[in-house]
Amino acid sequence: MRAPQPTAPYDPLTAEARNLLFRTASYLNGKEQEQLEKACAFAFHAHDGQTRKSGEPYITHPLAVATQLAVWHMDIQGLCAGVMHDVLEDTGVTKLEMAAEFGETIAEMVDGLSKLEKLEYNSQAEHQAESFRKLILAMTKDVRVIVVKLADRLHNMRTLGSMRPEKRRRIAQETLEIYAQIANRIGLNNAYQELQDLSFQNLHPRRYETLQKAMKASRRNRRDVVGKVLRAFSVRLVDANIEAKIKGREKNLYSIHQKMQAKNLRFADVMDIYGFRVIVNSIPACYAALGALHSLYQPKPGRFKDYIAIPKSNGYQSLHTTLVGPYGLPIEVQIRTWEMDAVAEGGVAGHWIYKSGESTVDQATLHTNRWLKNILDLQAGSANAMEFFEAVKVDLFPNEVYILTPKGKILALPKGATPIDFAYAVHTDIGHRTVAARINNTMMPLRTKLKTGDSVEIITSEQAKPNPAWLNFAVSSRARSAIRNYIKNMNRKDAVTLGENLLQKALSSLLPQNILLSDGLKEKYLEDLNNKQTTFEDVLYNVGMGHTLPVTVAMHIAELAGEHFGGEVRLSPIKINGGETGRVHLAQCCQPLPGDAIRALLIKDQGLVIHRDTCPNMLKADPDQQLDADWESITDQSFRATLVVGSRDTRGLLASMAQAISSSGADIESVETPQKQPGTEGFIEFKFFLKVKNTEQLNDIIRALHVIPQVQRIVRV
Repeated sequence: MRAPQPTAPYDPLTAEARNLLFRTASYLNGKEQEQLEKACAFAFHAHDGQTRKSGEPYITHPLAVATQLAVWHMDIQGLCAGVMHDVLEDTGVTKLEMAAEFGETIAEMVDGLSKLEKLEYNSQAEHQAESFRKLILAMTKDVRVIVVKLADRLHNMRTLGSMRPEKRRRIAQETLEIYAQIANRIGLNNAYQELQDLSFQNLHPRRYETLQKAMKASRRNRRDVVGKVLRAFSVRLVDANIEAKIKGREKNLYSIHQKMQAKNLRFADVMDIYGFRVIVNSIPACYAALGALHSLYQPKPGRFKDYIAIPKSNGYQSLHTTLVGPYGLPIEVQIRTWEMDAVAEGGVAGHWIYKSGESTVDQATLHTNRWLKNILDLQAGSANAMEFFEAVKVDLFPNEVYILTPKGKILALPKGATPIDFAYAVHTDIGHRTVAARINNTMMPLRTKLKTGDSVEIITSEQAKPNPAWLNFAVSSRARSAIRNYIKNMNRKDAVTLGENLLQKALSSLLPQNILLSDGLKEKYLEDLNNKQTTFEDVLYNVGMGHTLPVTVAMHIAELAGEHFGGEVRLSPIKINGGETGRVHLAQCCQPLPGDAIRALLIKDQGLVIHRDTCPNMLKADPDQQLDADWESITDQSFRATLVVGSRDTRGLLASMAQAISSSGADIESVETPQKQPGTEGFIEFKFFLKVKNTEQLNDIIRALHVIPQVQRIVRV
């Protein structure tokens, strides 16, 4: 399709939108303005005859999107992509035609912005997830794609009134959860706050209206206070010979609403609805201004944050402090340079806004590029679009902690992060090989929550591998995705091996000659399943995962081999060697040891769990899921065992117990002393977590402990 000449016949409304775009994009040179006019004409022709829900010509929307991009000083390719962002999705124009007119880069950007409309999906959620994945992956190739998308979403949210109420709520919820957070993540602060407020307005219109009225009333009541603070700031900074621009600002409605909800406050109780921004010429001037303002109003303890020394993960830099102002009102103050202010308002778009601040802007772009690399890692580790969608949502965390490596490097992690999150943030291989961690030079559990300023050292082992239990406390999407991906790959291999073992044992119980499972029998079995997508490895995997009972598959195969039988079928015992794999676990509830009578329980999605045969959980389990099990000859392995020892409380008691245990050749992993109960004065209980070889060694320990006169009872947990 050839673009018409720039003399396309715009109607008055369209002409007004087009003229506003060119006034806002006046920073373009003559050649770039010609290219933008060509893109406008191309989009006008493509959308000719289309209207929005409001009845306005459709072209007014892409023109408004491009105007917003011009406010952010987007380059010419980004502006052209903004004008034409719906052309491939909503018209008959192809990507090849667009590339021929405007080049491959612009065509790729527009294609990345187009939804996946022509494919079939099982649900709206799946469709949304696939479209989102396409957008995010396009963003990793060219970050301008997401900037255009945010401008698109911003204009759609501003004009959401013509939509049905339920659709408004759905779009607003998606915007709040995803697009506002992305705007925050790449540093588009104004867009972040406006998207929050617009989402709040459409999700809770009555609350929004009530809060808006309260804000207007407060604005009148507190005008004098704001003016007084601005004058006092100005005088003090002039006296200190600091050149600065001072701005007063209100917090956005959504952040006030969040604070009211979190702290159960009324609007009248929210004091810090106003903030002030001080913009100076250099970093030393930031700290000088901080000292001057701290001498003017008393700072609130614990409310100072230095984001200049330690920038946020989106590249944001500023000093934050809270002062006690007139009438005891708290005053939040941000102090930053002009370059920092450009990045704070424009994020990665600051690259186009403030070209002279290269070092600061590069820092913001660097942080965004790191995030985009993390997004690619999430994509590689996600099984499908839904899993990727959820992982990215988790990654868009609003709160962070800042952790030091042993070499003094600072890593930003989500609030609630643990040493496992830290290890995977350093490198995936470090995470996989983690065995322990030192926090501030002290050995601490891997589930310990980290605080800003903590120094963390990870201890690794070549033999270590990720533990599925880490998923219970890892919070970063990078760590969770890497752990899941590793376990998924290892679990399939383990499950197939276990499934093959179980199936062969079942067949040996059914077929007297113990004939081998031939390729011909496998093919016959798969033909009977009548599922062309299933391989025999899939069959073994399902057996190992507990989805299919091994006896069921074995009976089917035996019948295909011409064997007919009746009565109960019992598998030969599973041999346990004590080496846990991804599909064979020793139960933690009863901690079986070599020497205990054991049984195996086949649990869906877990594999085989080995219990003592007297374990209450085994007695309650479905008999069809149970298998006989025996220990193989085990020589050089240790197993966990737990003893609770009750005793009279005397001096040196714990040392005597430890001596009795170690003399038996066992290791003590840890000791707990449960809280004393009322009426048990003079009596104490110890819980010993031990590593032993077998029941014989455990019994030796119990006998040695009973020799101690103070010991009254010993229970194996």
